[in-house]
Amino acid sequence: MKIEVKKNVLQNNDLAAARNRSRLAGKRTAMLNLMAAPGAGKTSAIIKAIEGTRDSRALAVIEGDITSEVDSLAIEALGIPAIQINTGGSCHLTASMIGAALDHLDLDNLDLIIVENVGNLVCPAEFDLGESARVTISSVAEGHDKPLKYPLVFREVDAVVINKTDLMPYCDFDLAFFRDAVERLNPDAHVLRMSCRDGSGSEEWCRWLMNSVV
Repeated sequence: MKIEVKKNVLQNNDLAAARNRSRLAGKRTAMLNLMAAPGAGKTSAIIKAIEGTRDSRALAVIEGDITSEVDSLAIEALGIPAIQINTGGSCHLTASMIGAALDHLDLDNLDLIIVENVGNLVCPAEFDLGESARVTISSVAEGHDKPLKYPLVFREVDAVVINKTDLMPYCDFDLAFFRDAVERLNPDAHVLRMSCRDGSGSEEWCRWLMNSVV
């Protein structure tokens, strides 16, 4: 007997994602699913997005972590609503988790919700959350081979952010190799370069959000 556990899990998740998507569409609220490895700079990229768009867009953030409230507290300190989801060990967020978080947000007065998924380059890409768009962040410090090692998370996104470009002089990172690998996996993905530390590329990041997501 073969038990299709994964198939059933994904089917149930897709139903919950469809409910989230319909709910957000009814409120005209966009939602971005931000995926990356631990330490790639997801929270820093969110802070740059807040700084660059808060004057014209109403934002909220849903933070996904195995444990702790470090990131959600950092977002709340900026005056932005933040919902913390602690998965207790699960390596990704699910659509039902997001649905529960949406219950605690004022969707009537939000333009964009940014979801910071659990730090992982494998599982998050398999789970639809009901988002409007997906982004993968990959830092220079991780190396240029990540699209080859983790193709799904690069194939299933609308944009790829190369973060921590200020470290380029100190890392063995082949930008042309990385871009070529992304292009072969996902020719429609927009590739951006950014350093959250020195701010370079943050304007393009915010412009992409405003034009392509919100």
